[in-house]
Amino acid sequence: MKLAYQGYDLTGKSATGIIDAPTRPEAAEQLRKQGILATRIDELDAAITDIASGATAGVSFSRASKGSARHLTELASFSRQLSILVSTKTPLVQAMAAVERQTPQGPWRDILAAVRLKVEEGRSLSEAMEEHPSFFSPVCRALVQAGEAGGTLDSMLRNLADLARQQVHIRKSIVGALIYPVVLITVSFFVLIGLIAFVLPRFQDLFKSLGAALPPSTEALITLSNILRGYWWAILPALALSAFALLSAARSPAGTALIHRTILRVPRVGPIVASFCTARIARVLGVLLDAKVGMLDALRLTRQSVGNLCYVELLQASEDRVARGENLSDTLRNPDLITPSVTEAVASGERTGQIGSVLIQVAASMDEDNELLIKTLTSLLEPVILTILGLLIGCVAIAMFMPLFDLTAAGAGGAR
Repeated sequence: MKLAYQGYDLTGKSATGIIDAPTRPEAAEQLRKQGILATRIDELDAAITDIASGATAGVSFSRASKGSARHLTELASFSRQLSILVSTKTPLVQAMAAVERQTPQGPWRDILAAVRLKVEEGRSLSEAMEEHPSFFSPVCRALVQAGEAGGTLDSMLRNLADLARQQVHIRKSIVGALIYPVVLITVSFFVLIGLIAFVLPRFQDLFKSLGAALPPSTEALITLSNILRGYWWAILPALALSAFALLSAARSPAGTALIHRTILRVPRVGPIVASFCTARIARVLGVLLDAKVGMLDALRLTRQSVGNLCYVELLQASEDRVARGENLSDTLRNPDLITPSVTEAVASGERTGQIGSVLIQVAASMDEDNELLIKTLTSLLEPVILTILGLLIGCVAIAMFMPLFDLTAAGAGGAR
């Protein structure tokens, strides 16, 4: 099989070419013997397609690394169960069959069955996983491959399960923190629309019958109500088209880059996003290095698992500089993205030769701090949102009832 590769030679220079090998791992081994550290190996047809479409390694992402929480939960459960069985010396095929039988019917069970069949045919577990990249990310396959090569598949599967479970936990923490504010804003939005579009028109008829002079705020609300009721057939499609245009722009490379950079500059929110991204990098990179994955390969895989383009660019530059012989801690020194305490911890790990375990400890500490930050931010946001929405609804209510107050005051004055 013809494979196209990218990598670096012993002098740190970029090396690309084509090699003939049955599988990617064998191609990587052949290249290592030739003094080339491969950072990317693709089938020749896939590589040509990537070049033709303008794809680059710097902005390529694994769909599985950003998969749904359900896929991550299934992966964590599979890895944990398989780890237990492998640690008891159960043959891999039998262990996978046992896990498969415990899995409910559905796409995930079909994937496990397909992977098991490939293993039965003599392929390694990591090679079988390569055929399902939507379910098994490059990080997942790298850990499995490292476990197979070092005879520590059970421990690597435990690491993979912990990694997936931690990612699910973080996602659930963020979603749980956002549910209440989102529900509150949504309900308040529909309450305002109901007041303006359905309740206010009844008051409008009353105001006309009484011939009362309307305050500017009430006139503005009546005008808005007439627009909503008279042109809803044009407003709704316009809003839908605007939302579609915004989503399309946001999904474009330029739009995504702009959003990612803007988010990091938002007060209060930016530091939290940066902390989550840093913790993700530290955990993935630490687990990979602790599994004896090469530094350049670990950086490449970590880059593919990070969603923010600012951090992707940082890791791409770090990968290039490490390939030229620089220390990892020096390449990560960017206080706008990585806090100095993290880079100092990396430098300490480099001096002691325990960079993987140090990064894992840093990630665990940052994850705890991030959960506390999310809870604190949510506790601050809830009263702010309640206050703003209360003021909006209060202003609408006052504008509706103010003419009635004026009429009552005028009537009382006339009676005297």
